[in-house]
Amino acid sequence: MSKSAQTLTVVIPLRVKPRGGRKAMVTPGVLALERRQDITLIKAVVRAFRWRRMLESGRFATIDELAAAEKINSSYVSRVLRLTLLAPDIIEAILDGRQPGEMSLQPLLAPFPICWAEQRAVFCS
Repeated sequence: MSKSAQTLTVVIPLRVKPRGGRKAMVTPGVLALERRQDITLIKAVVRAFRWRRMLESGRFATIDELAAAEKINSSYVSRVLRLTLLAPDIIEAILDGRQPGEMSLQPLLAPFPICWAEQRAVFCS
């Protein structure tokens, strides 16, 4: 039996995908097995509910007051606040990292249907 050295070459196909403002290397089939938490989406959803709570509690009377306190544009606050109108299952999917791979923050900041069934058709199809 010969003990000569042998070379083994392993080829792993990789793709580069944007994830939460970063680029991640992904192997085929891995996304189906692990969570794809998008930190940008999660932060936006958390901010939306935090801001809504601040407005509902009376801490701030208007979106403009809230925006000034947060030192950001009131238009952005308004767009992010809309995320509180997303269907509960869509919010849960975002927080769990089960959102569709093509879902990103920009389309969610645009006006979207209020009806949860229509939201699912738009965002989850």
